Amino acid sequence: MTATDGTNVTATDETATDETGRAAGQQTWAGAVREVGRSARRHKILSALIALGIAGSLTAIGLIGSNSGGPAKPVAASTFSLPALGHSGQQVALSGYRGQPLIVNFFASWCEPCQKETPLLAKFYRSEKGKVALVGLDENDVVGNATTFTRAQRVSYPVGWDPAGTAATSYGVNALPQTLFLNARHQVVDRVFGAVTLADLHKGIALATASG
Repeated sequence: MTATDGTNVTATDETATDETGRAAGQQTWAGAVREVGRSARRHKILSALIALGIAGSLTAIGLIGSNSGGPAKPVAASTFSLPALGHSGQQVALSGYRGQPLIVNFFASWCEPCQKETPLLAKFYRSEKGKVALVGLDENDVVGNATTFTRAQRVSYPVGWDPAGTAATSYGVNALPQTLFLNARHQVVDRVFGAVTLADLHKGIALATASG
């Protein structure tokens, strides 16, 4: 996984992983941990393949920074169900927001643009007082680091822990951060590459509610 400032960054804890070949679906904490073990052996190979395959596109994303570009027409969002960070036994799932527009933010504690973006998202979510549905999907990260980071940033919206990057793969997310806006039918109507701004949030929400 690569930050959108062009820097290749991976979690340094031995439990970190970047396996991107599994389909998105429901994961348990035990399943997520097993994913880490299996994918660790492939880390170097996958990193090399990803670097070769997406270097050009990631460079472009890094140069443009925050850039909102909705699809030409809404496309169906991929389902996901992931362990809820900090809430053992609970899941963060797309199905839990059926019939609601939803903001999906892909991030990681090690990602520098994410570190700048997350306080804005946390403050925005608190200010909306439940009027906006928002979930964070923590990718290719270490659970301890992710928990410490989200607590420090006062993140109160649900966060799914995705150490193997299965959700990121299903959404075509190869660089962090990225933010997607889904309408009530859970179609992707807008996508922001790089750190999201307040203007991006208002634009995405307008598109999501208008087409929902």
